[in-house]
Amino acid sequence: MIKQILFILILTFLNGCSSAKIIEKPSKSVWIEHKQINQSFQDVWNQVVSDPVTTLPQETVSFFKLFNFKKDIILEDSKRTLQNHADILEPFNKLAHPNGICFKGIWEITEENPYSGYFKNTTKALIIARASSAMSNTKSGETRAFGLAGKIFPTLNPNKINSKNTANFFLIDDLGGTKAEHFMDVALTNEPDISTTSAVIKNLLYALKVASSFKEADANPTIRQLYEISYLGEKNNNSIITPKWMKVEAKSIKRVDAKDFRHELNISDGKKLIFNIFVASNQVDNKKDWKKIGTMTFDTSIVSKSCDHRLHFHHPKWRDDLRYR
Repeated sequence: MIKQILFILILTFLNGCSSAKIIEKPSKSVWIEHKQINQSFQDVWNQVVSDPVTTLPQETVSFFKLFNFKKDIILEDSKRTLQNHADILEPFNKLAHPNGICFKGIWEITEENPYSGYFKNTTKALIIARASSAMSNTKSGETRAFGLAGKIFPTLNPNKINSKNTANFFLIDDLGGTKAEHFMDVALTNEPDISTTSAVIKNLLYALKVASSFKEADANPTIRQLYEISYLGEKNNNSIITPKWMKVEAKSIKRVDAKDFRHELNISDGKKLIFNIFVASNQVDNKKDWKKIGTMTFDTSIVSKSCDHRLHFHHPKWRDDLRYR
């Protein structure tokens, strides 16, 4: 029960459910039929970098932001984030991961594997991602639950209007948080472990409210499925194969010592951040058969108002009909 509560608390709102008016109103509930406002990768990135900040924001979460006397904000937002595929929304407040840093780069698959869509070998695409820390803790020495949300565009042309939905994924290192000194020290997955920490107890009331709302909006919220990636670019939906699990780990062993994780992940002087991509569909004695299949390479970073308050990551609604291998 605690794991489910914390998963919903942290992972569900990695993308930032909001109390703001949305740009696009969903008309259909089936993922592959859901169309967003036509935008290019460059359109979305231009918005993300349009309002950089010079001082790192220190936003805080609050139980009282989840509802008011007129409506259940968190329930409405839970349903919206499962239905709406827009990449940019009107300004909103992220309810669990308010402080983040955004990146642009390349998603590249370099190894043979049985999976479909943009998991296929030789697949290459543009990607926008946001790294964050759950709740209000951002500094080394604090208990932090790191997250990474990714948005894959099915093209290498940044100016091509995207007629397909972007494929979104959500990864976390540990639901309860850890004392890891660096973001680059941790492995992030779509079904993370949980540690019992002081942050768990401190935010239990908040978590219970979020859990109740999201359980009503979706089934089996303890894992975020990956089918948006395996469906991306496919025309024959009858032959789609999706991995159950995905994990990313930093490729470089070099670490940047910084008090705040956003300073640690800042990209400057031509350097790049590279993460290895692993997938798995089977496990023995709780050990997954991870296989490295590619990399995510980020060449630009930004801390901005739009990164924290406008960039939206759609959550895939649970499906029972997926094919695994």
